[in-house]
Amino acid sequence: MQEVIGASTAKPMPSTLMSGWISRTELAHQLGVSEDTLRRWDAARSGPPCIRAGRKIYYRCSALLDWLEEQETSAPRRKRAGGRR
Repeated sequence: MQEVIGASTAKPMPSTLMSGWISRTELAHQLGVSEDTLRRWDAARSGPPCIRAGRKIYYRCSALLDWLEEQETSAPRRKRAGGRR
């Protein structure tokens, strides 16, 4: 009788190598901005972190969620309109 070693502790393999990553084109579409905007954000280092694979740019989905949460700000309180008393 053969015993399968490590079958219960094996990690599930991702369906593809790039699962969990999104391209610049796809991210621009998801955010509703242009790819040029993402390029400007990258140059200014104000956008989400990315990696370069040759000429392709990819963003890690988990890092995008973290970056989006960092962008969340509460609305500033408006000063009451002062008038004559």
